[in-house]
Amino acid sequence: MLNYRHLYYFWVVANEGGFARAAERLDMAIQTISAQVRLLESSIGHQLLKPSGRTVVLTDAGRAVFLRADEIFLLGSRIPEEAAAAATGPSVRLSVGLSDGIAKLAAHRLLQPVLATSGLKLICHDGELEQLMADLALHKLDLVLACQPPPHNSSFRLSSERLVASRVDWYGPVALVSDQKIAEFPQSLKDLPILAPTYHAALRERMDRWLENLGIQAQIVGEFEDSALLSIFSAQGMGVFPVTELGSADLVNIQSLKLLGCSDGLNEEIYGIYSSRSKNHPLVRKILNI
Repeated sequence: MLNYRHLYYFWVVANEGGFARAAERLDMAIQTISAQVRLLESSIGHQLLKPSGRTVVLTDAGRAVFLRADEIFLLGSRIPEEAAAAATGPSVRLSVGLSDGIAKLAAHRLLQPVLATSGLKLICHDGELEQLMADLALHKLDLVLACQPPPHNSSFRLSSERLVASRVDWYGPVALVSDQKIAEFPQSLKDLPILAPTYHAALRERMDRWLENLGIQAQIVGEFEDSALLSIFSAQGMGVFPVTELGSADLVNIQSLKLLGCSDGLNEEIYGIYSSRSKNHPLVRKILNI
């Protein structure tokens, strides 16, 4: 039977990058920790760590064990919180990752079906898609909302459902969006400075292709990870920008912005990405409508 104390010592060593730092964290002798890890390796039958200069690195077997240990101790760390929550009343935890480029209002609308759930504890994280998928695979997240499905060559065993396909509109500051520019849209984009999402957002490549098909050589004067920050710079007069129809309601309270035009043939899709385990979460199933 696996000794979880030995597994914990190995996990700390792997996290800290060596026995010395692990010993300092655990307030134990290096020799004691080393002996415990060797016992774990003996019980599993594989070397888990190998020297690399003054540190240690994981072997292939070590990486597999470390990923599983990460899941185990993450779940263990939640026990006090979940026990306290259970003692005070029923609650439902939902951890959602929002990939770069997702409009905040669009995310809110997609999560709307579960927001009235009794005892809901909703936790939202922003980040790059690759990191969010890693967290989902490690069960740190229940669902990821992204502008693209997981890549076919991804090392993570994840699935996805398309939740919405939203038309892309163009907005800009009143000073730039004249009646003439509106009438000449989309060709008027060739004469306007454009603020664009970065290439972390799937919309960027679609936007580039759409402009290219129209024969428009874009004047990109700024690139932004955060759609809310992008709209603020636009409102200050820096340029016009694309935004999904779902996310355009975010702009209602920014009086200095004006609709330039609606894109014909340019859409943004939003996907719900999930693991085989999180698919069984009742709120994930409700969001995905499965």
